[in-house]
Amino acid sequence: MKFVDEATIDVVAGAGGNGCMSFRREKFIPFGGPNGGDGGRGGSVFAVGDRNLNTLIDYRYARRHEARHGENGRGSDQYGAASEGIVLRMPMGTILSNAETGEVVAELLVPDERVLLAKGGDGGFGNLHFKTSTNRAPRQKTPGWPGEQYKLKLELRVLADVGLLGMPNAGKSTLIAAISNARPKIADYPFTTLHPNLGVVRVAPEQSFVVADIPGLIEGASEGAGLGHLFLRHLQRTHLLLHLVDFAPFDEEIDPVAQAKAIVKELKKYDTSLFEKPRWIVLNKLDMVPSEERDARVKDFIKRLKWKGPVFQISALTREGCEPLIRAIYKHVASLKNVIPEDPDPRFDALIDNSHTNSDANRAKP
Repeated sequence: MKFVDEATIDVVAGAGGNGCMSFRREKFIPFGGPNGGDGGRGGSVFAVGDRNLNTLIDYRYARRHEARHGENGRGSDQYGAASEGIVLRMPMGTILSNAETGEVVAELLVPDERVLLAKGGDGGFGNLHFKTSTNRAPRQKTPGWPGEQYKLKLELRVLADVGLLGMPNAGKSTLIAAISNARPKIADYPFTTLHPNLGVVRVAPEQSFVVADIPGLIEGASEGAGLGHLFLRHLQRTHLLLHLVDFAPFDEEIDPVAQAKAIVKELKKYDTSLFEKPRWIVLNKLDMVPSEERDARVKDFIKRLKWKGPVFQISALTREGCEPLIRAIYKHVASLKNVIPEDPDPRFDALIDNSHTNSDANRAKP
């Protein structure tokens, strides 16, 4: 399925039914009086967050959504029926805003919670409504009120606990495939990932977290270069960013430190709040670095980057170092959600000691 995270739709609520002007006409009842009923209320348009949806593809092609009008009132004291309205099911994390004013209408963060998008019009009054002791034969009636209609912009920001960040070919898709149930496309060329991927990482039967993988960033992404800037919004709801660094680039002239600094620079340009999120450095592709050179190269990397936060060394291909990383992530995410991890392993306490430090300690100095 094609991934779509933006769409524009028109929502039109139903108009209320018209009131009826009618009088009772029966044999032997010469003055039956008014009996015209009111019109029914028009249908409203609602939005509901659905856990089973992960893209806005349905709203890319079906752009206009109209609710039915209310029924007109009838004689014999019959009121028009109200319309039930329509419900639009959207992925969790969708932000709905007015396309003309930019005002945010709603955010779908709670599953199955109904949010009113456009209210249906009230029904008009029939002449029965105007009957009084002094006006026994009213001939007034009112039309139904029109329903609300808006042009809405839909923007999907996936709900994930952890976001993967890095240059193209840093191994983000390989990592999410190794630790979760996601199966993204993996190839040996840059920009293989064209849309975000979500994966659920199982630490234990009742311990899990969600990871989001977005297309790689390149220098100049904040100005529109590459694809990654289009999907950075999906990282704004995450609790933790994993900054993957290709520690064994195929070109010897490529400097991992320079690439890491470029990512940090683009993050800061795009969104300050995203830049200040807790971020851990993950040095990937350690299987391609000789074991006798690893420690020296890692120390040199940290020194040149002036990094004070947590650093993990892994190989997503062979899963070396992935287990400590997974457990450290879960412990960090669980602490932010006020969840006490069951049977915490003391071996991983040292891995997250620096995860709650201030923003200056959790980001590199470009």
